Amino acid sequence: MASSQEKPRTAIVVGAGAGGIAISARLAKAGLKVTVLEKNDFTGGRCSIFKSKAGFRFDQGPSLLLLPNLFRETFADLGSTLEKEGVELLQCFPNYDIWFSDGAVFRSSTDTVAMKREIEKWEGPDGFQRYLTWLAEAHGHYESSLQHVLHRNFTNHIQLAEPRFVIPGVSLHPLESIWSRASRYFWSDRLRRVFTFATMYMGMSPYDAPSTYSLLQYTELAEGIWYPRGGFQTILAAIERIGRNLGVTYRLSTPVSKILTGGPDGKTAIGVQLEKTGEQLFADLVIVNADLVYAYNELFPQETETSSTTVGKEITTYARELKSKEASCSSISFYWSFKQKVPELGTHNIFLADEYKESFDAIFKRHTLPTDPSFYINVPSRIDPSAAPSPDTDAIIALVPIGHLTSEGTTDYSALISQARAAVLSTVQKRIKCADLAPLIIEETINAPPDWQRKFNLDRGAILGLSHSFFNVLSFRPRTRAKGLKNVYFVGASTHPGTGVPIVLAGAKITAEQILEDKKMEVPWELNKFWNGQEKAREKSAEFRRGKGKLDVLRKPIWVDDWNLFLGLIIAVLSLSVGYYSGFLGGYTTGMKFVGDW
Repeated sequence: MASSQEKPRTAIVVGAGAGGIAISARLAKAGLKVTVLEKNDFTGGRCSIFKSKAGFRFDQGPSLLLLPNLFRETFADLGSTLEKEGVELLQCFPNYDIWFSDGAVFRSSTDTVAMKREIEKWEGPDGFQRYLTWLAEAHGHYESSLQHVLHRNFTNHIQLAEPRFVIPGVSLHPLESIWSRASRYFWSDRLRRVFTFATMYMGMSPYDAPSTYSLLQYTELAEGIWYPRGGFQTILAAIERIGRNLGVTYRLSTPVSKILTGGPDGKTAIGVQLEKTGEQLFADLVIVNADLVYAYNELFPQETETSSTTVGKEITTYARELKSKEASCSSISFYWSFKQKVPELGTHNIFLADEYKESFDAIFKRHTLPTDPSFYINVPSRIDPSAAPSPDTDAIIALVPIGHLTSEGTTDYSALISQARAAVLSTVQKRIKCADLAPLIIEETINAPPDWQRKFNLDRGAILGLSHSFFNVLSFRPRTRAKGLKNVYFVGASTHPGTGVPIVLAGAKITAEQILEDKKMEVPWELNKFWNGQEKAREKSAEFRRGKGKLDVLRKPIWVDDWNLFLGLIIAVLSLSVGYYSGFLGGYTTGMKFVGDW
């Protein structure tokens, strides 16, 4: 074991999800000997893929890639690129077909001409102008979040009051819901729904999610939706290969039962104990990529399990507090092998409930399945034919959001699964006007809330970790440095900055840099600081390098918008008026003599 004055030489990463794979490669690049322990016999966690007996391939979790630059950043920091690692990104076009019960379909895409037609169809020419204003605001949310949130750690509440954060923080409109904000720009309920349903990526209701998250639909419209050929997990497999080449060791089917502690005060992590064999593995650092709430409650020393009551009591109190925090939703996910194509379906399809608000209330307030659910249908074989064994068949995934598990534990999930299946098949059939779909299904796999909890140790089966409500983000979110133990750090959906694969990859960088800073070690990707918004370093990147000639000099005009121009004109008119009247009065009084003048 290294002393407190020595640099750490070894690290154990618990969990091989997106965050665990990324941080293990980063720490290995910094010179540490890293061992990754994974409970399942596969890597990727919820981002894993599986094949059915008939040869259909399914993404178990995420099926669309957003914020592509955050993926590219990870590869750049590790000295590679997506292309060098053989990862091919396919753009999904259109982004979505959004189906309504009245037979209407809204087709969302990166094509501005097509979007103009779609929006004007429902809200007229003024509607498109309002859409462009919304898009500009969402762009601001996107850029501010990248610079001030996704590339910065928040270790205390004081940081929220710093002027350098307060000003951009206010511009993110964190105190207004995304539904409320969207209602300013879209005046029909149809388009309000079109531009707010994406909060489900965060496992939240649009009536509760901060409007900051319009950045998600902004990136879809400005940067597109992508899919890695061969399945989403190919991205993580590439990062895993880079890590292995840097010396990372992976041990699969190796669940951890607890984190071992020692040191003079009993508050220092010294390794882990394995569940199956009781074997103890020692390391200078422990990084937890398991579900954070699960880890605090099941892996950390509790008050009754340690002789150091100070350590146990602090952790037990905090673990109970985490259990009471808002969690994201869960899902009933169907993975269907279809014996023939359903050509009416695109790659990404959204079916929105008529009772839109009620459907979210059922999920997030009553923690159940809505009577009329909104749901998502993904057809990976539409963008990547290799997902199906033959060209005339389809791999189809239906994700139906549902409330997370509750303490009552009396829910009949077999009945809810049957209800969800019937709702999906009948709704799709009616809206796309096709024949009965049920007979086309030759295989079915299901993940329901208990399955998510069992397979991935997800607290309450919440597929996206803790909620992203106002008091669950930034410095309010569980910290990346563990509470109550030294030399333990977190990476993943429930710690800062939050959920979603690209966000977790950004979090892996934040946590890795925090570890290296704590241990006074060099950050090996320092040359790539351009991703943090630093202009001089940014210009060093070939991707962002711009011309240096006379034609390429950036000259910001004084009047950058109409309001500034208006103020400028007012000032100019006042100045001219004062000058004119000063001269006029001066000339009028010249030579005049008043009684008593000297």
